[in-house]
Amino acid sequence: MTTVELTRFTVAPDKVEQMLAARPAMVADFESDRAGFLGARLVRLPGDQWLDIVEWRTDADFAASRAKGPNLPGIAAFFATLGELVSDELGTLV
Repeated sequence: MTTVELTRFTVAPDKVEQMLAARPAMVADFESDRAGFLGARLVRLPGDQWLDIVEWRTDADFAASRAKGPNLPGIAAFFATLGELVSDELGTLV
């Protein structure tokens, strides 16, 4: 079954455009470097919060990706725009 990563975070209003501009390169880096990455959707929430919904083939693929951290420029640029981590959960797509 597909693993779903749900990460809620804040982005300061003055960094939103920078974050959105960095997003395509982050996704491209994930596609080229992260085995089992199936896709990602970004949701804007009230109060400067965002929800990133990322699908992985397996829990192990997610864990391997997490271990790599922001190892590529597009990923690092996106992560650099983020503020506070509000929550991070894993689930299974049913």
